Amino acid sequence: MMTTGEVSAIDRAFLCLERDVAPMHLGAVAVFAPRRPVRPDRVARVLAERAQQISRLRLRVRGSWIPPGYARWEELPDFRAQNHVHVHQLPSPGGRGELAVLVAELNSVPLDLSRPLWELHVIIGLDGDRFAVLVKLHHALADGCGAIEAGLGLLDGFTPDQAPQQTALPADPLFDTVLRAVGRLSQPGRLLCDALSAASYLPTTVQQTVEIAASVMRNMRLPALDSPLHARASAARRVALIPIERRDIRRIRARHGGTTNDIALTVVTGALRRWLDTRGYPLDGRTVRALIPVNYRSRGKSRADNNQLSGYLCDLPVGEPDPATRLRTIRAVMDRNKSSGPLRGPGAFPVLAGLMPSIAQLFAVPLAGQAAGLLFDTMITSVPLPNVAVSLDGASLREIYPLAPLAAGHALSIGVTPYRDIVHIGVQANRCAVGDLEKLSEALPLEVAELADLDS
Repeated sequence: MMTTGEVSAIDRAFLCLERDVAPMHLGAVAVFAPRRPVRPDRVARVLAERAQQISRLRLRVRGSWIPPGYARWEELPDFRAQNHVHVHQLPSPGGRGELAVLVAELNSVPLDLSRPLWELHVIIGLDGDRFAVLVKLHHALADGCGAIEAGLGLLDGFTPDQAPQQTALPADPLFDTVLRAVGRLSQPGRLLCDALSAASYLPTTVQQTVEIAASVMRNMRLPALDSPLHARASAARRVALIPIERRDIRRIRARHGGTTNDIALTVVTGALRRWLDTRGYPLDGRTVRALIPVNYRSRGKSRADNNQLSGYLCDLPVGEPDPATRLRTIRAVMDRNKSSGPLRGPGAFPVLAGLMPSIAQLFAVPLAGQAAGLLFDTMITSVPLPNVAVSLDGASLREIYPLAPLAAGHALSIGVTPYRDIVHIGVQANRCAVGDLEKLSEALPLEVAELADLDS
């Protein structure tokens, strides 16, 4: 069984954004602690056997110029999952730093868009006889929630997703209805029904498009020319993997309130403040605008549904010296965003991309990708994960660090995943622009400690 059908409008947008210097794949680094000596060939075989059974991992994109920009998901003939699974050896014993160096090298390589859009890299040689798996999954194939569903199918005790045959993935309903209507020109009655169906989408679609586009235009601004957060695009990467004790986050919540996500944003804000200060960047009154991706998939949605993404824009008060005030400011901004909802405001531009016809996306989306710096300075994404013990071939999952795509012209992207007793922070940086990523990495636990010890 497999999931096929038209590539949805927002998924096409992620494909249009793909560039050699700005690959659009999601990443995750999972670290496992085995109970017996690691056999990398066995781990790779287990992963390949399970990946072979996951429907979405067997799919590739087939494009077409008739109609322009049209693309479909189809199963690759003679698909072999083992061709997507690779094994690497760290000089033993490798630590988190050595792991991050190899992950940065592997993650800088774009996926081959003519094949199913994923790779798995098994990395052995970690200290404590541990091993890691780097997952690369193109954003067109899944958002964060979809990536987790696919990833769970690789782990012990989870059944791979078997979607119904020929279930179409979500597409632009207006465009899809028009296509069906064109094929029914010889059937006037059915053509009239399709025309009325297409017309029913117009008022809502046009209004939503105009509202989001107007909000995006109003919120565009020239990025600060001296900001270290903007840089010439490059595929070369640096990666930092930072664990934060969850009990410290709970202490902060108990003293100051706010959600785990509010506190994570505040910690990142303080760390950015420290890092920018080491760069000699003037901080007084400054903010850093972050894109906060939001998944708006309804609970009843099928697993076959791919990206259902919007976003919030949040001005992080890096110019504010008081950590408690920074947290209150961020809480207020995020509360306003949540009150408005994820389908309104300038952060909803992914929804706008999903409303475009395919031919418009071919030209508009790459241009918009180049102009990302006009709307936000960095991306900070929170990836939810079930808080249950899981394993791979009997090896317990101990750490998992998300890696968000790095937009063209940006220097940093940050991912946050709470799992078990740790909040895992994965930072991906433009290597040509950020030679001091360790300073940002060191600042994150310092900010946690300062907030946790601060009186409310």
